Amino acid sequence: MAFVSIRDLRVAFDGVQVLHGIDLDIRHGEAVGLVGESGCGKSVTWLAALGLLPGKARVSGSVRIDGQELIGAPRRTVERMRGARVAMIFQDPSSSLNPVQRVGRQIVESLTLHRGLRGAAARAEAVRLLDLVGIPSAATRADLYPHEFSGGQCQRIMIAMALAGEPDLLIADEPTTALDATIQAQILDLLARLRRETGMAMVFISHDLGAVSAVCDRAAVMYAGRVVEADRIDRLFSAPRHPYTCGLFDAIPDLDAGRGRLRPIQGVVPDPKALPVGCAFAPRCDRATDFCHRHRPELKPQATGGPLACFHPVGRDGAPLHAPVEEPA
Repeated sequence: MAFVSIRDLRVAFDGVQVLHGIDLDIRHGEAVGLVGESGCGKSVTWLAALGLLPGKARVSGSVRIDGQELIGAPRRTVERMRGARVAMIFQDPSSSLNPVQRVGRQIVESLTLHRGLRGAAARAEAVRLLDLVGIPSAATRADLYPHEFSGGQCQRIMIAMALAGEPDLLIADEPTTALDATIQAQILDLLARLRRETGMAMVFISHDLGAVSAVCDRAAVMYAGRVVEADRIDRLFSAPRHPYTCGLFDAIPDLDAGRGRLRPIQGVVPDPKALPVGCAFAPRCDRATDFCHRHRPELKPQATGGPLACFHPVGRDGAPLHAPVEEPA
């Protein structure tokens, strides 16, 4: 049984649907990437799963973590799950750390809340966690304030706070976006090492395909509030099948190809208030037919590879498949 099982997860704000039935499984110890342009629903998926959306959000479907249903569960049940079994880190640590409280004290609060540690034991564990995530002179620097650390170090502190509850699942929401390239690589290496050492599962939310490939076993590609393709990293990166996934890869600069124009995906992500009748990607897809504009493809398992939602996918050799995914009658 999957450690995390999401089924038909839907979210609406003021009557506008932004998630349209997300299905996703995560096994113990597995790292899964969520990929897509801004606004596709990557972060909303997990904010909804953990009960972190504002009260005006309407959430339905099922999110089970180790068999425990979270959607519709009592608030106390969801709060016990957060931090202890599941932890989340965000792209901007400066907005998550308390600027007027020493970082060591902030980690101690998490240790007290989730593991019941207090006093000298909590202090020693906070220092150990800071040392684990690569903060030099941790015993001394635990008494500093967030503004006395660099952006990369603040992100390491946020990771230490997330580990305080010894979570089984870490959700990393664009954790390297605000960092320069060198520090990004260090944080990715840190996350990969911590996952190996602790055995925790991880969800890595990003629009950076390179970062996803560095830390994940599988990836799910999202577009306009739906998963359109999911597969193992090796297959997804060597032979993407959905035209949107292919477009994401085509837009990456090729450093070995010399100077040349990039191939961006034409058009823009559709407004959730005015989604196309058929496939949401059809207006931007050069493979779309009239059928695609009139019918919406469902995410379906494939004979080879992971699930796919496309009527006219690209074959493994880059050519059109001889038999497209089954179309509705």
